[in-house]
Amino acid sequence: MTTQDDLSPLTSFLTSLPISEERRKGDLSGNTTAILRNEIVTGVLPPGARLNEREICERLKVSRTPVREAIKTLAQEGLISVRPNHSPVVSDMDIEELNSLIDVVATIEGLAGRLAAQQINEAKIAELGILHYTMLLHHTRNELPGYFDANKAFHRKIIEFSDNKVLLWVWDLLALRVDRARFTSNLWPPRWSAAIQEHDLIIEALKSGDQERAAQSMANHVRNGLSLVIARMKEGRAQASAKAMSASHAAP
Repeated sequence: MTTQDDLSPLTSFLTSLPISEERRKGDLSGNTTAILRNEIVTGVLPPGARLNEREICERLKVSRTPVREAIKTLAQEGLISVRPNHSPVVSDMDIEELNSLIDVVATIEGLAGRLAAQQINEAKIAELGILHYTMLLHHTRNELPGYFDANKAFHRKIIEFSDNKVLLWVWDLLALRVDRARFTSNLWPPRWSAAIQEHDLIIEALKSGDQERAAQSMANHVRNGLSLVIARMKEGRAQASAKAMSASHAAP
């Protein structure tokens, strides 16, 4: 356990300062947003689920203010829909938006792969290797949430290795839009296994310093995962439409 004597004079001074009410509220709002966002991304709160403020306050033991701020943020991210005098509802994924995201995210990650391959070294490959091993472990144990966290860290690390701050900034913004689809793509075991193999290809391309192959491997990986989600969404909607049509014809 760390004691006050173990801390440097500066650290000791800073930890002794009272936390301002503004910062405390900011932490509560940020934590509440992160929890609700994670529940939406992982399907704990599925499309159509209503977000009841009172229930969330009781469950997370927070006041209504951070909950309302979280709802506002999640609405801006497109994860929930808000209407006057109605409880917020978890949005369904939008096929048109996903189609657009595929082009943009594949381009960004492809560029990151190309730039990272220019300046890769053994230490950076080792970092990716640790994350890859972590993903393999979670895959073996069928732990999708843990895998997803390691997978996101893997992708972000490659963006960091591109050494382009603007690219990282844009990727962080888009990640909020694409996380749910990326998580969903791994709900199908064949795709999850294929994603593991694609990570192998990405690491090998980076390790060899092959810029073109690294760019292509990253872009293909994005397209393969998100395209599957779109295809399954279209299948589901077609089946629902056919079922509704059949029910209407069977009605007296």
